[in-house]
Amino acid sequence: MAAFDATESLTPFRAGRGDRGVGSILFDATQLRQADPRWFDPKGWGERAQPVSDGGRGGAWYIDASHGPCVLRHYLRGGLAAKFSRDKYVWRGADRVRSFAEFRLLRDLLKQDLPVPRPIAASYMREGSFYRASILMERLLDVRSLADLAALDGHSAPWDESGRLVARFHRAGLDHADLNAHNLLFDADGKGWMIDFDRSTLRIPATGWREGNLARLKRSLLKQRGHRSVAEVEEDFARLRKGYDEHWDRGI
Repeated sequence: MAAFDATESLTPFRAGRGDRGVGSILFDATQLRQADPRWFDPKGWGERAQPVSDGGRGGAWYIDASHGPCVLRHYLRGGLAAKFSRDKYVWRGADRVRSFAEFRLLRDLLKQDLPVPRPIAASYMREGSFYRASILMERLLDVRSLADLAALDGHSAPWDESGRLVARFHRAGLDHADLNAHNLLFDADGKGWMIDFDRSTLRIPATGWREGNLARLKRSLLKQRGHRSVAEVEEDFARLRKGYDEHWDRGI
């Protein structure tokens, strides 16, 4: 059961008869007065919705909303499950909805002053024993991913900063389910953010899952190395790891 938060507001809605098309929107009442199911349909935004093409992500759009630039993301399945349904998940109750879980995780990370996008609203639409989900969140402007920066100039990419950023989240207990080079973003001043927290959790820091996160990040860098040699990627990741270890050893 999620912890109570007075800033949350829940709006149920119905788009069909019976239990088909029954859904809810969870939103931040400090950011919005009300929420609308149409916000989670990119067609409803018209030209103000532009597909996200970077990072290999499907089902995401940049939204030019009246309350500020946002990202709309639909939850899509991968692997073998995607062969049966690209976007349907088994209903296990509202507290287990993936968009709600990510919304609340982002809220908890912000409370710890961690650099993540601010969640605006999350929704689900239930159809019998299955549901679809979406989340609307703040868009980070004028940022580039570690993957893009490494491809542009691997030597000057923010390796030390990336290591410190990951260590900071790990110290807070964040086990990222898909830590890859597209999920670390930096602005021109070197400030970093972490994004995409679907299926991620807060847990007691432990060596096993921390090393698993770092290994996944390294694999993504090797996979996306382009013209760079394996040795160059290994050398750069060693800089990232050095920054990580130094920050972790400081205990902050």
